[in-house]
Amino acid sequence: MRLKDKVAIITGADTGIGKGISTCFAREGACVTVGYLGKREPAEELVGEIEQDGGRALAMALDVSQADQIDHCIEQTVSAFGKLDIFVNNAGVETKSPFLEMPFDVYAKTIAIDLTGPWVCAQKAANQMVKQGHGGRIINISSVHEDLPMPTNAAYCAAKGALRMMMRTIAVELAQHDILVNNIGPGAIDTPMDAPLKADPQKMNTLLSEIPLRRMGTPDDIGMLAVYLASDEAAYVTGQTYFIDGGMLRQSGSL
Repeated sequence: MRLKDKVAIITGADTGIGKGISTCFAREGACVTVGYLGKREPAEELVGEIEQDGGRALAMALDVSQADQIDHCIEQTVSAFGKLDIFVNNAGVETKSPFLEMPFDVYAKTIAIDLTGPWVCAQKAANQMVKQGHGGRIINISSVHEDLPMPTNAAYCAAKGALRMMMRTIAVELAQHDILVNNIGPGAIDTPMDAPLKADPQKMNTLLSEIPLRRMGTPDDIGMLAVYLASDEAAYVTGQTYFIDGGMLRQSGSL
């Protein structure tokens, strides 16, 4: 088990990519706090699945745009499991709109959740790790769109591009504390929010034509990369974005 006795908080962990990371972490021996926003039932179901497989998990309501909720989540995690080793910034939103028509409140919400949230979470997690004195890992779930433009998604792309430079900068600052900071940049991943896309054969064919491997990725694909970055195998890795996109960045046109 590559994460035996490690403790992780994962935001937006009750579904999609976050659920995949939570499951993979638990399978590799980590205690997992499943951060969720909205209905509690999916998070509790995931906790039950992890515990049924012999793991330890905790469900915590967590809106990453609210600093007090981040504090509470870290406090409860440390109280339950004794420490914090890994923080995964996964929660995010995107709302597509032409740039000339995008309402300011849509832009502001996207930046608050996709950029400011990870910034505050990373700062608070790093302070806890520094206090503990044995290093740690911060992993941000970014996107191919930290590098690849996506028309009608300017706010999201702006947040992910900024997340790249935040990661690079704090990786340098936190290295002295043995806190490693990296991004994962997924391409097209098969999650519940993609159901409308998968139901439209024309849109799916257009998407797959942009991906050399001709398939969408899975949450487990992302989860196992996150396991690597959280493990001792990645002890000399910091300040990097790991794109996991089936080759999309090498072939993509207009997506």
